[in-house]
Amino acid sequence: MRIDLSALSTTKIYHLMTQSIIPRPVAWVLTANEGTGFNLAPFSYFNALCSNPPLVMLSIGKKPDGDLKDTRNNILNHRQLVIHIPNTAQAAEVTESARTLDYGESELDNIPHALVQEDGWPLPRLKNAPIAMLAEFYDLHELGPGKQAVIYCEIKEIFIQDECVTTGENDRIIIDATAVDALARLGGGEYAGLGKVFRIDRPE
Repeated sequence: MRIDLSALSTTKIYHLMTQSIIPRPVAWVLTANEGTGFNLAPFSYFNALCSNPPLVMLSIGKKPDGDLKDTRNNILNHRQLVIHIPNTAQAAEVTESARTLDYGESELDNIPHALVQEDGWPLPRLKNAPIAMLAEFYDLHELGPGKQAVIYCEIKEIFIQDECVTTGENDRIIIDATAVDALARLGGGEYAGLGKVFRIDRPE
C-alpha cells in the first residue's frame, strides 16, 4: 500500500504517523501552574537532540478549542520543567493525565501519586517514575499553519532510581533498560514495553 499524505486530512495524517513511527518514548512532563499547583501531561512527539548542550525536544500542539496547551504556557512562563520517563505500570495514569482540563485544574488530583522534592530542584518529581530530568526552556520554533510548537529544553540534572543504575568501567554510568521498563507509545490507545532486550557489540 502506498499512501499520498497530500490527500489526507491533518487528523488522518496524525493517526498514520503515530501508528507508523513506533515505538516512541513518552515524556511525562510536570510544570508549575500560575498561582499554585502543577500540570502533568504526556507527550510522545519527544526525543533527544544534542549532547552539548544536552537538549531534548517536545512537540506540543493545541487544545481542541485552539487554545495553547497548559504545558506550553507553563514552560514559557516559568522556563522550568521535570520530564519523567514512566514505566509500563504507569500506563493508566499516563493516559488519564492526557485528559483536557481547565487551566489550573491539576491532573495530579485524578491519579495516585507521590511527589519528592529534590534538593536544589525548583519543581518536585514523581516518586514512582524510574527516571526524572530537571530541564529548562532553551528555544521554541513554530511549525506549519497550525503553529505546532517544537520546544527545546536543556537537561540540567537527571534522577535515576537506584535499582535502575550501576557503574561500569571508567565510572561510566549504566542504566538497566529492563529495570526501567520504560513505557513506549504506539498508535491510538496502544502502548508497549521493551520486550526482549539484546545487545550487539560495535566493531572496534
